[in-house]
Amino acid sequence: MKKENLAERLVGKKMEPRYMEYNWRDVILYALAVGAKREDLLYTYEKNLKVIPTYGTVPYWGTVNVRPYQWMPLPASMLADEIIKPTISFLNMDHEIVMHRPIDPIKGTFQYQDVITDVYDRGEGKGAAVRTRIDVRDEAGNAICTNYSTTFFHEAGGFGGAPMPKSPVEIPDRCPDIEADDLISPVQNLLYRLTGDTNLIHVDPDYARKMGFETSFMQGLCSFGFACRMAVEALIPGEPERMARMAAQMSSVLFPDTPIRLQLWNIGKGRAYFRLMNLLTGKPVLNRGVFKWN
Repeated sequence: MKKENLAERLVGKKMEPRYMEYNWRDVILYALAVGAKREDLLYTYEKNLKVIPTYGTVPYWGTVNVRPYQWMPLPASMLADEIIKPTISFLNMDHEIVMHRPIDPIKGTFQYQDVITDVYDRGEGKGAAVRTRIDVRDEAGNAICTNYSTTFFHEAGGFGGAPMPKSPVEIPDRCPDIEADDLISPVQNLLYRLTGDTNLIHVDPDYARKMGFETSFMQGLCSFGFACRMAVEALIPGEPERMARMAAQMSSVLFPDTPIRLQLWNIGKGRAYFRLMNLLTGKPVLNRGVFKWN
């Protein structure tokens, strides 16, 4: 039986517009959720507060301060979930954020809407990938950032669609120019959950095992936020507003209470490639990463 062409069914589909209100407490909570330390007053004290740029990813899964209230305002990729009805949990494959202006650190409203831009076919038995774009604006309609994300569905391949393009990022075959270590705390998944990603797989061990995993694990965008904070400190310390773009592939599951290492390679003026490594397994959590700044 021929499978339905998911690309024809899904590309161009949009979710309804969303509105998410936030204030300085939400900004600080996010900073703590992505590993801000006692000395990081730039991100944790409202006196001279600045925003870690990846706070702009929160609308992708955010359920906190959403107006009108809905328990789980899912992204457009979940339209595929309704069609595929997977028995194995979907996974985030990559994420990219492009910054258009700094985020107001004191208060604001994110206006956003997401659309499916591509559906890639990885082949029979190898799954499909649904790519979405979310444009985030402030209450005046000014563009703040644009998010691109790819969600992998194990059970949807073989419908005859276009193959997924390869990343243009090639990590240099040499030692990193900069390395920085950190720790994913034992409760980091619980803390990050308060920023809005309430997917049960990140908090409920029984549910995670039902979905085929050892236990509950870290949110991919939490690792992404860790990498952003650490890259800012290494490359443009004290000036997060200079970040222009960040992207990475999500390569392996990361569990709480795990030491990590950010590896950075300077590529050219205002550009670096990176990996975020799990020091317990030696595997990359984030790979083929790129960080650009002005």
